[in-house]
Amino acid sequence: MNILSRKSGDYMRNLWLLVAIQATVAAASLVVEIVAGRMLAPYVGMSLYTWTSVIAVVLAGFSAGHWVGGRLAEWTPDRALRANGWAMLAASASTAGAVFILRNLSGPVITSVPNPVASIVILTALVFFLPSFFAGIPAPILSMIAVTYHPERRGRALGAMFAAGAWGAILGTLAAGFVFISWLGSTGTLAVVAAIYALLGLQSLVAARGLPGAAMGGAALLLPLGLTVGALNLPDPCTVESNYFCIRVIETSDGPSELSRLLVLDHLVHGAADRDDPRAMLTPHAMMLDGLARLRMEDRAAWAAYFIGGGSYSVPRAWRALGTPAQVTVAEVDPAVTEVAISSFWYEPGDDRIVHADARQTLLRESTMYDVIIGDAFSDIAVPQHLITREFFELVRARLNTDGVYLMNIIDHNDRLEVLASMIATARAVWPTVEIWANPGHDPAENRRVFVMVAGEGPSSRSQIHHDGPMPLSAIRVAASSVDAIVEAREPVVFTDDFAPIDRLLGDQGEG
Repeated sequence: MNILSRKSGDYMRNLWLLVAIQATVAAASLVVEIVAGRMLAPYVGMSLYTWTSVIAVVLAGFSAGHWVGGRLAEWTPDRALRANGWAMLAASASTAGAVFILRNLSGPVITSVPNPVASIVILTALVFFLPSFFAGIPAPILSMIAVTYHPERRGRALGAMFAAGAWGAILGTLAAGFVFISWLGSTGTLAVVAAIYALLGLQSLVAARGLPGAAMGGAALLLPLGLTVGALNLPDPCTVESNYFCIRVIETSDGPSELSRLLVLDHLVHGAADRDDPRAMLTPHAMMLDGLARLRMEDRAAWAAYFIGGGSYSVPRAWRALGTPAQVTVAEVDPAVTEVAISSFWYEPGDDRIVHADARQTLLRESTMYDVIIGDAFSDIAVPQHLITREFFELVRARLNTDGVYLMNIIDHNDRLEVLASMIATARAVWPTVEIWANPGHDPAENRRVFVMVAGEGPSSRSQIHHDGPMPLSAIRVAASSVDAIVEAREPVVFTDDFAPIDRLLGDQGEG
């Protein structure tokens, strides 16, 4: 007998079919949760606050959906299945539409909400609450049907439905992280989820009403189908979407020649390079990392340098052009970043050693000694905590030769400087000398500021450095008395592997 001509809902009596549907919905909803973090990254970064907001919003959506689904589950099975079908079609449409909502609302939300944490929460809720809400409705409906149709084993039926939700969530998480995003990207993954929701919605309508349900569902599919096709045809905000970052290459006229480019990882500039002059340092923090490293090594015929992160590889590229006698090792966790540096930022690795692995694990695993270790870990409110702790600094010091030096960029806000004070306190717990350098040409209207910390066995030989290339820049060493005053006026935290509240210290800052 044709399934469409059966009595409404007959084939939904199969417990294992209900289990499979529940597992599929749970898997798809967790895929959306993982994708949410990646989609938000180009606009608000990938921080503790981003993931906290995503998890909270998705759980709030599930909770509200479960509550509504519980009310709907009290209806007759046919009527509840119809409601489930429409909920799934709504989940499909809201999932496909998430791309449009994010693209159109991200700018207004970020500019109108000055607190960065609040803007992350609001934007996440606007984009991902509804997909989670509608995806939360089926669980109680399907569970009630399972119990109703199998009263003699209702306990096992209910347990199977709960287990299906948990296993589906696990499989969805693994599929998103290891399969879908890597192969399809964020938008393509959402398109697959929207299609799955739509098919499940159609299936419920067919089960509830036979041919009339199929006709209604088929007509309703036009909306999510149109949104999905439209989302797939939107311009991709990422030049490359890797397993770690949304990588963007942006051409700019700020360099000395006709062609310069910025490297943006998620939503922050991580490097810049000029096509015709590799010596050009287009950002103050790159100039300081370059100039201070060469200052500390100026009396050496040859030295070894270890870079934590590659970015646009502008400093290794400049050193090659300048004939700097440095043996370079770069630990860059994302191979795609290196590929983009080579293809779009004119970097030629040559004899440079590149390790595609976590920088801390590489230092821990290898016993190689270095004269200079350069850390570029800060990226707005998203900072790898394991690269700023006392234990990590102790590892860095153990890998430095006599009179070796550690350089690290620090981003903070001039009106607070709590992060800077804590970084100084943490470094002072390991090194006898800690200096802070800054660009004197900093725009006072910009509250966010980049510093470079220099930690070693002794002070630098000069208090100023100049980059006299095509883009002249300078940096000064902040007076020791001023550095002491910054620390003493605050209650700095010595960051450890057990406690490093860097996200809170950065996220609490206002936009001055």
